[in-house]
Amino acid sequence: MAKTGFLTLMFLLLFAASRATLSANSPNNSTDQSALLALKSHITHDPHNLLATNWSTSTYICNWIGVTCGSKHNRVVALNLSSMNLTSTIPSPLGNLSFLTSLDIRHNRFHGALPIELTNLHRLEYLNFGNNSFDGEIPAWFGYFPELRSLIMHDNNFTGVIPSALGNLSKLEKLILYNNYFKGHLPSGIFDNLSELQELDLNENRISGRIPKCLFKCKKLRFLSLYTNILEGTIPIEIGNLTELRVLYLGGNNLKGNLDQLQVLNLRSNRFHGEIYISDGTISFTRLRVVDLSHNNFSDYLPMKFFENLHVIRERYESKVKPEYMIFPSLDGVVWYAQDLSFTTKGLETEFQFLLTTWMAIDFSHNNFFGEIPKTLGELHSLIMLNLSHNCLTGLIPSSLSELSELESLDLSSNKLQGRIPMDLNNLGFLEVLNLSQNNLVGLIPQGKQFDTFTNDSYRGNLGLCGLPLLKRCDNDEETPAKFDRDGVVVDDELNWKFSILMGYGCGLVLGMSMAYIAFATGKSWWFIRIYERVRQRITKT
Repeated sequence: MAKTGFLTLMFLLLFAASRATLSANSPNNSTDQSALLALKSHITHDPHNLLATNWSTSTYICNWIGVTCGSKHNRVVALNLSSMNLTSTIPSPLGNLSFLTSLDIRHNRFHGALPIELTNLHRLEYLNFGNNSFDGEIPAWFGYFPELRSLIMHDNNFTGVIPSALGNLSKLEKLILYNNYFKGHLPSGIFDNLSELQELDLNENRISGRIPKCLFKCKKLRFLSLYTNILEGTIPIEIGNLTELRVLYLGGNNLKGNLDQLQVLNLRSNRFHGEIYISDGTISFTRLRVVDLSHNNFSDYLPMKFFENLHVIRERYESKVKPEYMIFPSLDGVVWYAQDLSFTTKGLETEFQFLLTTWMAIDFSHNNFFGEIPKTLGELHSLIMLNLSHNCLTGLIPSSLSELSELESLDLSSNKLQGRIPMDLNNLGFLEVLNLSQNNLVGLIPQGKQFDTFTNDSYRGNLGLCGLPLLKRCDNDEETPAKFDRDGVVVDDELNWKFSILMGYGCGLVLGMSMAYIAFATGKSWWFIRIYERVRQRITKT
């Protein structure tokens, strides 16, 4: 029995070894090897010699740099040549990698046309040609990858229209085509079948026409970026269908229309006009942290209901919470929420490549808003930056703004605000930048605490203001500028002066009576008279 068991074990070992040898030298495996060697022969620049020495017949193909084989058939299932600074074209034999599920050649110098033989890669799930030098149109056969989930071809020289055949990629979750030369309209039915689409980035192209309504049939869409194109017309009302939408970039187009619930909203530099209408329904901006509507043509009153629904900004942000960047997970890593957003903060136009979750900002500048500033703005306790400059706002600055203890930058310049500067603005302990210029404010500028740190630029263009730091002195009949101690308590100089005089008289009276008593009690009045004369002479001199 023992001998039979030993023979059985040896047979199994020999069978496994022979099967592995046959698999390694099978025609299928050699086909993969030939396809990769064909790619190597097309490479004209390999500065690090990564493939020149490693990709050879003397080395097992599954040990080649950038090559991953499947455990079952030892076929090539993934090819990653990213960031190798290679210069090459794509040879047609690459389509023979029939088991390939992932192809990543981003950040190289691949160029030329794409061979139709790539359609043989029917198992392909991930395709990344980003940041290369491909040109020409995207072929219609790109719609024949039935398993494709990510198509990434940004930063190339692709031209022509985006083919409607991409709408056949029913499993597609991520379509990234930004910074190319695509033009023309988005095909009207391209998004009808993309029910799994989560990320769409077409910015910095030349896409024109309207945003197709069918785009918002993509119920799982989370990231939408269409900025810096030539889009026009209104934002479709179907945007309300966007419920997973977290990031929307539409800046740099000619769009107009309504707004809806988001987390980071950037509609800067468009042609939006009219009022921001919020219905009486249940619209709630529970996640919105950053909103930039600047450089448009919005008019009417500032939208009170809009501010009332900014729930994240209304809540007091716990400083003990560790700050993190605004991110959301993507299919192949991380996509930053707020890339290349710029705001006027601390007196300068500052670009934020990445925004922290603690950053709460509202920029409604350079529009035509009119009326008074709503008091409800004072309820946005976590607000860091507020810019309402270059509008037509009127009235007084609401004292409720003193509740914004996190505020670091307040810009209300170039409006028609009038009245006096409320002294309780000094309660904004974190306020580093204040711009109230080009308004109709009058009266004395408060002194002390925060106001001592602001320069003339904060008050420029308010002809009715006086007092430091301005050169204009106040009239004698004006009240004295209010001053504050370190704790923010108002200090009354006149009261202090009167109190000092009374204290001086009181102390002098008590001291004089005491000295007189001592002098007469000891019989040495000459000593008292001499001291009295000295004190009198000093008082006379002062």
